[in-house]
Amino acid sequence: MSHTLDGKGAIVTGASRGIGREIAIKLAAQGAQVAVNYPFDREAAAAEEVVNEIRAAGGIAQAVKADVRDIAQIEAMFAEAAEAFGGIDIVVSNAGGDAVVKPVVDVTEAEYDAAMALNARANFFVLRQAARTVRDGGRIVVIASSMTALCYPGSAIYGGAKAAAEHYARVLAKELGPRGVTVNAVSPGFVDTEATRAAGNVEERYEMALRQTPLGRIGEADDIADVVAFVAGSGARWITGQNLRVGGGIV
Repeated sequence: MSHTLDGKGAIVTGASRGIGREIAIKLAAQGAQVAVNYPFDREAAAAEEVVNEIRAAGGIAQAVKADVRDIAQIEAMFAEAAEAFGGIDIVVSNAGGDAVVKPVVDVTEAEYDAAMALNARANFFVLRQAARTVRDGGRIVVIASSMTALCYPGSAIYGGAKAAAEHYARVLAKELGPRGVTVNAVSPGFVDTEATRAAGNVEERYEMALRQTPLGRIGEADDIADVVAFVAGSGARWITGQNLRVGGGIV
């Protein structure tokens, strides 16, 4: 087991399942102390499973409840994690979802507002708190999406929100550079997760992704976690303000 992140305090939002879960486990395996964020009581058991898996492997973790659409809860989460770990060095803004797939002409105001609240606004305020909290030399990573480049019909809301998150990362990289803090986006391609399968039309979308992915398979959450762990480590010390597209060549 590598311990390149020994002594680092980390927060991973939306870490009770999917990509966030794998990121939390990967960071902990490298020695980071990880706050496993989850938004609602119904996710508490899943978050505790992640924590238990990390602890069983000899790592340090604790579950932290916070709905990142609420600024007060974001601030409380950071304060709790910083107190528990003695400071925060790594923040991965991963929480996302709540985006319907439909043509622009059919999108309702409520659907637009819900998607932007979680995928754009929440990312902004998590990044703001990260900028206020992370120690000098820290790492901030926002999980964006290759959808911003693919521009599939029906993806305007989700892709637009994630495009905003990419921009936040680029700007914040310039603002925090003097402190030695790197800020990058990681944009997954098509990844097999519970949320992906729940979105419907699974076989059709998997077949489309396979046709368009040069490496010829559907991505796994671990594929994304490996890249995030790299960006969070010392090996990526000279990478900032970038969007790393991790999709098997789909874009």
